[in-house]
Amino acid sequence: MTVSVWTGAAERLWGYSADQALHSPAKGLLVSGAPEIPRIFAGSPWSGRVRIRRCDGHESAADLRVTPLDTDGGAGWLVWGPNTFGRPGLDPAAVDALFHHSPISLVIWDRELRCVWFNDSVHNQDIYSSEPELGGYVTDVVRARHPEFLERAMARVLHNGVPLLGYELWPTEARAPDRYYRVALIRLDGPDGRPRGVCSVAVQATTGQEVGGLRLLNEAKSRIGTDLDPLVTSQRLAETAVPNLADYVTIDLVEAVPLDKEPLRRLKSTDTSIPGFYRAGAASIHDDLRESLWARGTPVYVPPASPFTTVLKNRRSYFEPVLDTSPGTWLDNDPDRAQVIRQTGMHSLIIVPLQARGATLGIAVFVRSQNPVPFSRADLALAEELAARAALIIDNALRYTRERTAALAIQRALIPHHLSGGSTVEVATRYLPADTHAGVGGDWFDVIQLSDVRVALVVGDVVGHGINAAVTMGHLRATTRALSKLELPPAELLHLMDELAVDISRDRFDDGTSTPSAATCLYCVYDAKSQRCTMSSAGHPPPAIIFPDGSVDFAEVPPGAPIGVGLGSFESTEVKLPDSSVIGLYSDGLIETEHDVDRGLQRLRTALAGPISSLDDLCTSVIDTLAPDGPMDDDITLLLARTHPAAD
Repeated sequence: MTVSVWTGAAERLWGYSADQALHSPAKGLLVSGAPEIPRIFAGSPWSGRVRIRRCDGHESAADLRVTPLDTDGGAGWLVWGPNTFGRPGLDPAAVDALFHHSPISLVIWDRELRCVWFNDSVHNQDIYSSEPELGGYVTDVVRARHPEFLERAMARVLHNGVPLLGYELWPTEARAPDRYYRVALIRLDGPDGRPRGVCSVAVQATTGQEVGGLRLLNEAKSRIGTDLDPLVTSQRLAETAVPNLADYVTIDLVEAVPLDKEPLRRLKSTDTSIPGFYRAGAASIHDDLRESLWARGTPVYVPPASPFTTVLKNRRSYFEPVLDTSPGTWLDNDPDRAQVIRQTGMHSLIIVPLQARGATLGIAVFVRSQNPVPFSRADLALAEELAARAALIIDNALRYTRERTAALAIQRALIPHHLSGGSTVEVATRYLPADTHAGVGGDWFDVIQLSDVRVALVVGDVVGHGINAAVTMGHLRATTRALSKLELPPAELLHLMDELAVDISRDRFDDGTSTPSAATCLYCVYDAKSQRCTMSSAGHPPPAIIFPDGSVDFAEVPPGAPIGVGLGSFESTEVKLPDSSVIGLYSDGLIETEHDVDRGLQRLRTALAGPISSLDDLCTSVIDTLAPDGPMDDDITLLLARTHPAAD
């Protein structure tokens, strides 16, 4: 029996250099004739005090532990002690427990990734062969799924010296379905700093021990859900999962995003693929997104028979820890994607359906390429939980976007784009829809020519937001136009509008599915011949008046009740407007940007004061001054009208 491994600690204990000790008889290191020698190498672990012979010829006592490397010591022995395998004073029983009674398996691999030593715990872990052999190659000793990935990981650690922590190994035949092993790989360097091998440390775990997964879910909770734009939400989901879970993630939806895109069913298919999704989000460990064939907001084409369409149809996740790129798979019909997979080294794939409220919104695709560890069942469970949480938020964003888009379409269709006061007044307008989660509001405005010398000016604001407010706005604008043809006094017109609004609300909302909408309104009639403006208000802010001398004031109009509440009590006020006066009608969104109406009115007064080059420029100046960041919680409407002399 000769010495085959000699450490620096052994050199310090015996005094022999590695060159002197290696391949020399092992028993020469002990004092010959010592009574302990027959028991030391008897075939079972031994520990105790023994007399050793040092290089200088002196004898000394040492506490040693001797462990056979196989069942009978035929493969060799590991000799160690407090002064050779640890610091002086280390309890030998503690070290003995580490090697023989620990739930953690320790295996040492040489530079060729062959097993040179292991502790007893490898026999209790089902990721190793039942009879592991010293000298066995890593893929022969390890009985886990895809040991070739462990082989690559070891080679990387051996090359760069960076420990790999949290590597997952799943047994080929697990004793429990949720059992796997967390493995750490650490490079072992010699005294000269050169690598001597790799130590693997494995501990049993279960899918319920995913602390890292909880951290990822908590991060997702804080990042996702703060915006109701489906593109932004999808992108944040993808970015949250990279690189913590995957190297590349895409979020693909079956609904066109943005919503003005062509629906998928109207797009043409190719000879081998169909337009299956719109790309809503994508994130990668590479800044150039080299894995992605399609940009965000563009259609994603997939083969009709592929994991992507299967997940969408069956509404179940697809899990391929080792991606099969061999001939005969679905990739045969997707050459572009197959080329990207080869070029980027994609090797592990998870596809999860995005489902919310009984509908499938799309899929989330998780891929590993640079990370050599294949996806595990625990990763799949984490991806599914992440997708489930995000799907509800994406669904909310899609619903909000659809409603906002519809409400904007209704408003654009109903709000006039070319208003004219004829020769009576010159007009300019601005309308900015709200940018709020509640949706656009129900502002409307109009200029109605009543005769050659009379013109009606109207601004209204439906209470609430969204489609209901937009539809109500359309009804009220049409009603105002129709009633204006009767040339009623403003107070009477508002009274009729209130009665009609109550009737409409009763017809529309008696089923209890929605709440009737009230509205404020300011209705003014200017007579160029008399230079008088008669106005009545249904709970609306008072109009601003810029007199020819540049002074600004607000008309004192009695505020009546909003239209639609059924109170129907309105009064009129008459104000003289000399030629070249400007009257400004507006919605409360313009003066409530700071949630202080009095301050808002004062700021409006200041913005309207001063020289006027043109009404259009004045509109721009007022909006820029009072709402430089645009509308937030409510629509903003501004209607300016400058009076002209009556034609002879």
